[in-house]
Amino acid sequence: MSEFLQISFELGALSADSAEQACFECGASAVTFADARDEPVLEPAPGEFRLWPSTRLQALFAPDAPTDDTVRTLSVALGVPPETLEVRRVADRVWEREWLRDFHATRFGERLWICPQHESVPDPDAAVVRLDPGLAFGTGSHPTTALCLQWLDAHPPRACEVIDYGCGSGILALAAARLGARTVQCFDIDPQALLATHDNAAANGLTAQIRTCAAAADLSAPVALLMANILCAPLVALAPRFASLVAPGGSILLSGVLQADARELTEAYHRWFDLRPDALRDDWIALSGRRNSTPTGESSI
Repeated sequence: MSEFLQISFELGALSADSAEQACFECGASAVTFADARDEPVLEPAPGEFRLWPSTRLQALFAPDAPTDDTVRTLSVALGVPPETLEVRRVADRVWEREWLRDFHATRFGERLWICPQHESVPDPDAAVVRLDPGLAFGTGSHPTTALCLQWLDAHPPRACEVIDYGCGSGILALAAARLGARTVQCFDIDPQALLATHDNAAANGLTAQIRTCAAAADLSAPVALLMANILCAPLVALAPRFASLVAPGGSILLSGVLQADARELTEAYHRWFDLRPDALRDDWIALSGRRNSTPTGESSI
């Protein structure tokens, strides 16, 4: 079996774009950025490519690439000493699937499971969402997503109309649908997220229950449950809009918020929702509440 030449190095102060370009100019067939110190990257903004605080670049070269010449050429192109480049030979594999080995089925609450395609859940009563990591944010691994999934398992939205605002991969919408939601409307400002949500719904046989919306104005209201796992600043700004989307007595679930920001969020929503902390994980908090009646003379939008 052919063995490819892999050259890797810590990115350090090097520009990611320049380092990647240098690798390709030196003959690399693939370039991968990896976490060098097990430090999570939080949700990027749409169109943003965010790296880890300590990033390692791995460049893959053809099996017949000369090791010494390639290392020497790449070190000059990067402007780094050749001894800082780590070299090894790696076997030919289906690389786009190789990294999925570290992604395993995970249970959230009592019944809800997020399960990659290569694994199975033996419990016949489980509510299983099939999901492989992809380009859009959301596989359940981040605390903010995990908090939402646990809440959904404890409060299954059976026969409810639901909105997933900022859907990412669609993981919350898929979970809500699997737990009995009648329909889930999904909105995100990133077209890639809408595509991922559509594809993941199809892979789970849930296209009849899940609808993607390219514009927030396309969302039909009011609904019984609105979920938003984004960030604190946009959540604060969206409070009046969310109030207009949730029916009186309906529920709201908000995440993407640090515990230190929970008070600010609660105050922003207090005119419409009795928002309360629901659960905490690694300094991240989820808040949930019920929609109150709009006070007399106050617009809900």
